[in-house]
Amino acid sequence: MNRCATAKRALLAAMTLIFAATSAIAQPQPAPVTDQDISDAYIYLLGRLLVLRQQQLDFQEGFKWNELVHRKPGEVDWPNPNLDVAYSEAWVAADENSCTIVSVPKIEGRYYTVQFLNGWGETLANINERLFPKRPFGEFAVCLRGANVAVPAGATRIDLPVKYSRVLARVELGADWDGAIALQHQFKFRATGAPKLPEIPKTPIFELDALPGVEAFDFADIALDSEPDINVGLGTLQDKARAIAKSVKDPARRARVEQAIRTHAFADLGSAGAIIGHGTTLNGWARPGVVGEYGIDYLTRTLVNSGGIWANIKPEVLYYRGGKDQAGADLSGDNVYTLTFPKDQLPAQYATHFWSVIAVDGVRFRVLPNPLNRFLLNNQSKLKYGPDGSLTLYFADQKPADAPDGNWLPTPKGSKYRLTFRFYRPTEGVANGTYYPPPLIKR
Repeated sequence: MNRCATAKRALLAAMTLIFAATSAIAQPQPAPVTDQDISDAYIYLLGRLLVLRQQQLDFQEGFKWNELVHRKPGEVDWPNPNLDVAYSEAWVAADENSCTIVSVPKIEGRYYTVQFLNGWGETLANINERLFPKRPFGEFAVCLRGANVAVPAGATRIDLPVKYSRVLARVELGADWDGAIALQHQFKFRATGAPKLPEIPKTPIFELDALPGVEAFDFADIALDSEPDINVGLGTLQDKARAIAKSVKDPARRARVEQAIRTHAFADLGSAGAIIGHGTTLNGWARPGVVGEYGIDYLTRTLVNSGGIWANIKPEVLYYRGGKDQAGADLSGDNVYTLTFPKDQLPAQYATHFWSVIAVDGVRFRVLPNPLNRFLLNNQSKLKYGPDGSLTLYFADQKPADAPDGNWLPTPKGSKYRLTFRFYRPTEGVANGTYYPPPLIKR
């Protein structure tokens, strides 16, 4: 009897093991995480971390919620700054019990806008005469969508889908800088109540030429939980980022993710940067497919947050990036380049307000220092046109002998660089995507 019982127990144990093994095999196993999965999740997450980086820097500088910081012209320190405008900046809080009242002065004959963005770099709203032609000035109440909040009589209500937003007010400097600065200081903010203020998430503060590696995933939950992505269709990427964040607690997996970021994700960012994500190129100029509003194009959003954070939407401004000459070679301060616009394709005809071009380094995207402190050419430069009505711009370390002084932008020797061409309130071919600036000709 004992032998029989023992045999039965052994048989039962064997059957149990077989059943367990069979069940394990039958269960669907999660697909292995590929290097491409890691790259996609990293690039997606990086877009949010870039905004959080800037937010932390702002508040370290002294920003306070719902208070405007008026910058002196040229004072801002972020990639690809617009040197044609006076900037004012703020972080705004509006919740179920409070709105932010924005006072906008009357501005005529000069570009201006008050832009609101969320924590992913998505443009949510603008206040200007394009969007509010009947009443483009006065008071605007910026509120959380659906909030039952009383607003001042006569104020125009603007609803945002988020409680917290970043603000950039821009006033065109034009030929009258003093007038622009006076108008800039007439923009005012005030809260109608006492909105609940969030804690600023603590995430890595890094340099743009030293992006985080696997440590980015250590902050995935903080980054993703602190602000939802308003764009639908990106949930899979969020799930991947969270799953990778859990996995990197294991040292072996952590090392593998770090390697995939360094070899795969950075390469993906580098190759996509040449055409600004899913943009198009012609004549050595890249035109983004989307800007300011990105939908599911998280790749472009991350690239813009890195190389030109706080970009506005296409109806306000269109940005072209020039990084190659007519032969496809990188632009270098060791060379002389010309950019010639025919009489019937002058840049002024493609912008309702103004155009400009700046040169920035290829890593941190800051303007290039030079002895003249001349950082841009625009419609306010003392430009001279050719006998045939054409316009030629010059980019060189020293002014070419045949270049009018006002047509020359210094580009220091030994530096590779990119050009950023802006058209504010774009028209015609810039607006519809059929126009590209002419090629840069190397002499």
